[in-house]
Order: sequence, then structure tokens, then C-alpha cells
Amino acid sequence: MSEKIPPFVVVIPARYASTRLPGKPLASIAGESMIRRVARRAAQAGAAQVVVAVDDIRVADELRGCGGDVLVCMTGEHHASGSDRIAESADHFGWPDDTIVVNLQGDEPFAPVAGIRAVVSALAASDAPMATLATSIDSVEELFDPNVVKVVQAEDGRALYFSRAPVPWPRDAFAATRDRLPEDVGFLRHIGIYAYRAGFLRRFAALPRTPLERIEALEQLRALEHGYAIAVRVSPEPFPPGIDTAADLARAEAWVAANPSA
Repeated sequence: MSEKIPPFVVVIPARYASTRLPGKPLASIAGESMIRRVARRAAQAGAAQVVVAVDDIRVADELRGCGGDVLVCMTGEHHASGSDRIAESADHFGWPDDTIVVNLQGDEPFAPVAGIRAVVSALAASDAPMATLATSIDSVEELFDPNVVKVVQAEDGRALYFSRAPVPWPRDAFAATRDRLPEDVGFLRHIGIYAYRAGFLRRFAALPRTPLERIEALEQLRALEHGYAIAVRVSPEPFPPGIDTAADLARAEAWVAANPSA
């Protein structure tokens, strides 16, 4: 943790009723629940507070015994997105508007500590009200996978668009073949971690949902459609993919077997 960054809090939205993997926060990975793994990563990153925003008492019960570093906030079941759940947590704890809040997804049990700190640094170094991370896409399969969210950046590093579709679309290269990625295009996978100040978070959660947000099912598009900038930084360390399905869970088990210190 050599880079000095401002103090920050981490909120982990944990929705029990996942459609693709019911009970996801409690899913076991090598004998430890996913939500405990995520909370531990947040604490290791140096967060002043780690809050798990839950909608089900079973998740709250699972977090008992995690220690004083991990707090639980019971939030409403009506929220449409994780950011809405985090905004309720910010109000619950009464954080001042300038508090840096990191939204760490509850399905990122292998989020690197350096990545969590990098998104805080990205926000602190930018005048954008919101920051996130990305990493390179290295295979055609990943590019064309709709579960992998892609991001396109402007010259200044800010996000132009997020999509489940393969963007940008190299017209000439893909007209010739789609069996491999063209070497001169830097495709980026969006990593679902965000940093914002509590004041903007409250404002963002109050904004009406937007057409593109609904079409792509990507809440960050709400910020872009309302004219707010999002700073994007390439993660200093790889983020293993998040866990959305039973197949992802099986891959996570295999990954832990190969990386026992994870």
C-alpha cells in the first residue's frame, strides 16, 4: 500500500435473490462464503469502514463474527440497483457529502487490494464525480460474451459508453474474420467497481432510470445519459471475473484450488 490515497469507505451491496444464482452471497467457495471473502478484501485495502448492504437477514447472520471492521446495513428490497442500496447506506450512517465511497460488488470475491485502492485514486485525481476500472480483453470469446461488459474510453480516459455488445466494432477486421482479435484495437472489459463521493451518490440514486440503462441493464449508463462523466482507469492487477452463475462458481472453486492463498 505504498500509494497514499485519501480515506475511503467500502460498501458491498449483497442481494440475496439473484436470478441467475439464488442465494449468491452465501455461496461457498472452498469452505468460505462469497460475501465473507469480499468483505475481507475490502478490509485489507485499508477502508476506514466496510459496510455490507443486505436485503435478507440470512446474509446479515452470515456476517456475524466477522469482527468490528465489517458493519451490516439492512436495506429495502425495492432497490433497482446496487448504487441505490449504497445510497441508503450512506444516509443510514450519515456520511458527509465529501466522503469517498467505493461500491465493491458482492460477487467479486477475488478483487485485488490494489484494484480497490486504484479506483479511489482515480476518483481523487479526476474532476469527474464517479470513477471505475477496466482491464484488457484478450480473447474473441470474451469480447462476444454478453455477460462481459465492455467500455470505450475518450482520449482523456473518461467513459464514452458501456455495452454488453462487442465495442468498438472494427469494421474491416471483422469483415475479414471474427476468429481472432485485431492487434491494433485495445478492447476493455469493464470491472464493476465504482468510487464516488457520498453527495454525488445521493444525487445519482435520485436520478430517474434512463432508456439505455434499461436496454443494456447497466446502471452506469444512467450517469452518462444524465451528462455526468465517469473516469476510467486500467486496473493495476487483474480482476478475476465476477460470479454470476453456477458455472462461474465452479470456476471460482478451481481458481482457489490453483491459488490457495487467494
